[in-house]
Amino acid sequence: MNIVIIKYNAGNIESVNNALNRLGVDAEITADHDKIRNADKVIFPGVGEASTTMAYLRENKLDELIVSLKQPVLGICLGLQLMCSHSEENDTQCLGIFNEKVKRFIPKPGEEYVTKVPHMGWNAIKNLKSDLFTDDLENEYVYFVHSYYAEKSEHTIATCDYILPFSAALHRDNFYATQFHPEKSGTIGAKILDNFLKL
Repeated sequence: MNIVIIKYNAGNIESVNNALNRLGVDAEITADHDKIRNADKVIFPGVGEASTTMAYLRENKLDELIVSLKQPVLGICLGLQLMCSHSEENDTQCLGIFNEKVKRFIPKPGEEYVTKVPHMGWNAIKNLKSDLFTDDLENEYVYFVHSYYAEKSEHTIATCDYILPFSAALHRDNFYATQFHPEKSGTIGAKILDNFLKL
């Protein structure tokens, strides 16, 4: 199987690659348009800031490429947010694969020390749908690091509660995305990555 991780100006690419290696998968990290277009599966990871990352994608025409892909694509963390329509982070227009808007977490008054931003740590995912998840993953804990979240919508295939319920994962057509980091979520994350590879 030909697996490609999109190379661009965002972090956690190597940790995703290491997680795939643990599954026995040798992925290629590349920004080559032809290699990405011809891959069996594409992973779009990300840790960073929305506006500078979108500017980089546009400059290298990766924005046009990503939205045109027909094979299964998995966005991770910032990858999920950039696949949405708009982010409040520096008022950024994103790829628009999902209609959702990305908003900043705002703790409820008096709860600033209980629900800190960024949301960082292990939380349960629930209300799971789609082939990305199996029934045994309901209410399992995965690892999050983010200050912004995607709203719940018809594309939501997993939710998490932190300050408010939000989309922990999204799915539309051949595009899948997780707000959490499967590559940092132990055996549960490995199962989710493996499920993606089997799509």
